[in-house]
Amino acid sequence: MPHDQRVCAATNELWASSRGAGRGVQADVAPTCRGPRRLLLPFLVLAALIGARESVWAQAPADASAAEACLGANQNISLGAPLPRAAAQLRWGGPFRVVAIGSSSTTGLWVLNPAATFPEVMRRELMRLRPKSQVEAINSGRVGDTIPGNLARLDRDVLHHNPDLVVWQLGTNDVAWGGGTEGLGSQVANGISTIKANGADLILMDLQYSPFVLSSWRHLAMQALIAEAARQARVGLFSRFELMRRSVDAGVSPGALVSWDRLHNSADGYDCIGRALARAIHAAAD
Repeated sequence: MPHDQRVCAATNELWASSRGAGRGVQADVAPTCRGPRRLLLPFLVLAALIGARESVWAQAPADASAAEACLGANQNISLGAPLPRAAAQLRWGGPFRVVAIGSSSTTGLWVLNPAATFPEVMRRELMRLRPKSQVEAINSGRVGDTIPGNLARLDRDVLHHNPDLVVWQLGTNDVAWGGGTEGLGSQVANGISTIKANGADLILMDLQYSPFVLSSWRHLAMQALIAEAARQARVGLFSRFELMRRSVDAGVSPGALVSWDRLHNSADGYDCIGRALARAIHAAAD
């Protein structure tokens, strides 16, 4: 994707979030995407400043009990598939490299501290569970990215690092902004084949259970697409959607795991997701 289009996509997501993630927000932003790149900068800066203002509190879990309650509601999560390469690396305590690819949920949008992103939380929890292992986590998230965007940079941002395990967070942006799932099933299957051919284990991470995602009826089709892709390819599935929904059903406040924009995770949300994912990897590698 050309640079201007990437900036435009990021601006759309940031600006939409800064406006409370209401429906139809792209109409407010799209006209700027046809103009010079310099016209995008004020919107991007404004949205980032609003996010920074709101996310100061989110550098650490605002309510430690929310993340713990989330974990308590999601004990013994199964990925539904073995992780043979992860098992081999973790069993003998050798270097274990995880690359996480996705969009702003992977970059950790709205948390200022990189240590609060789910890939880094996952790394620390794996080190706690496997103290003899040397766990490395590479965050290859990109704000505003989509499934086609993920695929376009697989070689450079994922396979180039020769990962033992890839966590692919996918699907949210493809449906949250009014898009659909047409043609994406084959693209996801191609991405899975490419990653597996490189010898890495793979875990697919689906959508977040958040108001903005739930406001799109297309999220049901995307959830089904991701689950079927994992089943067909016999790769791991970490259902962030179910994790968050189970937490709410167990009594966690609906807003505790979601940021102010009604789309991205809060610090508690990233914390629970990262630790739950690490525990699922640990279990699958036994």
